Amino acid sequence: MDQHLPATVGTTVLALIGLFNIFGTYTAGWLGGRMSKPRLLTGLYLLRAVVIGLFLWLPVTQVSAYLFGMAMGYLWLSTVPLTNGTVATLFGVRNLSMLGGIVFLFHQLGSFLGGWLGGVVYDRTGSYDLIWQVAILLSLLAAALNWPVRERPVARLQASAA
Repeated sequence: MDQHLPATVGTTVLALIGLFNIFGTYTAGWLGGRMSKPRLLTGLYLLRAVVIGLFLWLPVTQVSAYLFGMAMGYLWLSTVPLTNGTVATLFGVRNLSMLGGIVFLFHQLGSFLGGWLGGVVYDRTGSYDLIWQVAILLSLLAAALNWPVRERPVARLQASAA
């Protein structure tokens, strides 16, 4: 609404995010069974940075908002099967519930901080631009952190299995 679009656009964008989450998650899970999960995660995070950057750069219209919702929906939860698969490969399925819970905890803390800081930034500046820029930087950082990950069990687990 701060971009002078009708409220129905915002609700439709949220619905599109939810709908495209289904397609993105399914596709990522399928690809993760055939390709390197850390490399796919790197690509997803880079795509997030590009999509957010384009959304900031292009004029905000109903069409651009809908396209953004579809793209972000596709990329949003698509990280979940890839992250869980990577954790299972590195640390084994025996520990997946606990480690997955820890990953989810930090995901939720990040979600809280993103929403809260977004509100703080908007209240102080009248714009979300800074928080969008932070999101781009965090996406690039996530891509850089996933790139060097190798899909093989950690050495400690390999030694105890022998």
